[in-house]
Amino acid sequence: MTIRPSIKELFWMVPGAIIMLLFVLVAAHFHKEHNPVKELAQKARLVDLVGRMRFGVSSASEAEKSAVMAITDKDSITFADQARRATEEVERQREELERLLKTNLKQNEADLFTQFSQAFTEFQRIDKDLLTLAVKNSNLKAYDLAYGPAHEAVGEMITALSHVVTTNGGAAEANKIMRLATVAEISALRIETLLAPHISEESNEKMNRMEASMSKEDERVLSALSGLKETPGLIDEADLAKARSSYGRFGEIRHKILALSRENTNVRSLEISLNEKRKITLLCEDTLKALKDAIEEEPVRGVTYGRPERPR
Repeated sequence: MTIRPSIKELFWMVPGAIIMLLFVLVAAHFHKEHNPVKELAQKARLVDLVGRMRFGVSSASEAEKSAVMAITDKDSITFADQARRATEEVERQREELERLLKTNLKQNEADLFTQFSQAFTEFQRIDKDLLTLAVKNSNLKAYDLAYGPAHEAVGEMITALSHVVTTNGGAAEANKIMRLATVAEISALRIETLLAPHISEESNEKMNRMEASMSKEDERVLSALSGLKETPGLIDEADLAKARSSYGRFGEIRHKILALSRENTNVRSLEISLNEKRKITLLCEDTLKALKDAIEEEPVRGVTYGRPERPR
């Protein structure tokens, strides 16, 4: 005998079957999506990536500082290239992190990632200007000229003028010759002593004042040398000619020094490194640390840390 359900029984059975089907589908979906092992692996990957990014920012910053402090063009260029490569690697990692976070991004993590991306854009902008300045080494080149060829030229001029004074010690115009030679020597030395402060100076206004002082001293030197040349009965004009030639060379070198000093690339790059770059580097590192902590603290269903999820 076949027992057929009544319409009333069918009315109650259909909703029950639908509910049971929905339950099975939800359970299957949960089983498919929730995989603690996979989620832990993804979490570890994110934490490792953020950690490497933080290390990369620090490495780029250290290489940049080395480029700024290097005393040769070769070393500056080497360290600047290292800084650029480290920054490029962090940018590649940032793009990878952005792709990974899109799959399961929490709001606080999204905010931190956005904050880092904005800070790192500024980091890259500052680095571009800073490293361009650092490799020029205009101040170091100016120092090399000041303490090398410029100093030698002044020394040669003073030696030649000393010979002029010695040679003409018995001349009628000996006192005049000594006075003019002394004026030329002292003024030349005053110019030389202003070169180093000019090279290290940041203020254009102070540089202008130093150059004005140099110009006055230069007029005194040229006037004294002309006076010596016009002195009647001057013996051994070859020494005087050497003194004039040496001072002329010093003038040419001085102009090169002042031009390099005006570029001020070492002073400017150091100032940027110690202020703007240091601040943006700390912001990048702190933001990455906060992002790393946020990812680490994100719970994984079915996984506990140090205590049972459902203690008995």
